[in-house]
Amino acid sequence: MPPRKAPTARQRRLGAELRKMREHAGLQLADAAGLLGTDRTTISNSESGRFGLSGDRVRSWAALYQCPDPKYVEALVAMAEERVKGWWDDYRGRLSGGALDLAELEANAAGLRGVTIMHVPGQLQTEEYARAVFEEAVPPLSPVDLRTRLSHRLKRRDVLDRPEPLHCTFLIHEAALRMQYGGPKIARAQLDHLLKESERDNVIVRVIPFAVGGFPNAGSSTLYVYGPVPQLDTVQMDTPTGPAFLDAETLLASYRAVLDRTEERSLAPAKSRDVIHEIAQQA
Repeated sequence: MPPRKAPTARQRRLGAELRKMREHAGLQLADAAGLLGTDRTTISNSESGRFGLSGDRVRSWAALYQCPDPKYVEALVAMAEERVKGWWDDYRGRLSGGALDLAELEANAAGLRGVTIMHVPGQLQTEEYARAVFEEAVPPLSPVDLRTRLSHRLKRRDVLDRPEPLHCTFLIHEAALRMQYGGPKIARAQLDHLLKESERDNVIVRVIPFAVGGFPNAGSSTLYVYGPVPQLDTVQMDTPTGPAFLDAETLLASYRAVLDRTEERSLAPAKSRDVIHEIAQQA
C-alpha cells in the first residue's frame, strides 16, 4: 500500500499514540523493529500516519509494547479499522484540511465542552447568522467559497442529532450574545434558536456574564473534544490560519482545569436562558 500523501489529523493521532506507547515502553525505533519483525522506516511511517495499520496489527504492537490499558488499545483499534468515508470528505479540495479534521473530530467525539467569546458556537448557529459571520472574512469570500463554508458549517450541527446523543456543554460569553452579526433581526432569530437548542436533553448552555469579570483563557475560544478514552481527548483552538489541535497530556489537563474554572463562573442553565431571553428582547 503506498504511503498517504496527506494523512488526516485522526490518522496522525493514531500514529502519535503508537509512538507514545513505544516510548513509554522505553523502546527506540531499532528495538521496536526487532521485536515486531519489521524495519524502522515502516514503524516511523506508521507513527506519522503515512502508513495505515489493521486493527490486529495495532493489538499486536500494543501487546509487544506491554500496554496495560485494554480500553485504550481497543479505542486505537477502532480508529485503525475505520474505512467508511465521512460527509466531510465531500469537501476535500474545497476547504482546508483543518476544517475537515474538525468535522471528523466532532463526528467521532464522545462529548463536547467549549467556550466562545465573540460568537455563538458553530453547532448552534442559524444559517443566516453563520452567513453573516462568514461575510466578515478578510479578504472577502467568493460566492462559491461562501456557499461551501456555509454548507459545511450547517452540516456540523448534525452531531447534536446522533442516534446516540452527544452530550455538549457550551459556555458562551455575554459579548457573543450581544454581537449583532447581520443586524438586529438575524441576531434576535439566532438568540431564539439558541434558547430552543438549550432545551435539548443533551445540550447545556451556560452564559458567562460581563459581571463575572475575568476568567481563565478569556481571550480565546476553546473546544474540548472528549474521546472514547481520556487519552484520546483533544483540544481545538481557533487561529487566524484555521483550527489547531492539541493533545499532549499536560495540555489536556491544563485545559480541563481552565474549562472547570470557567464553568464555575458561568450562570446556571436556567438563569442563562433568562439572560439570553432578555438580550433577545433588547435586540
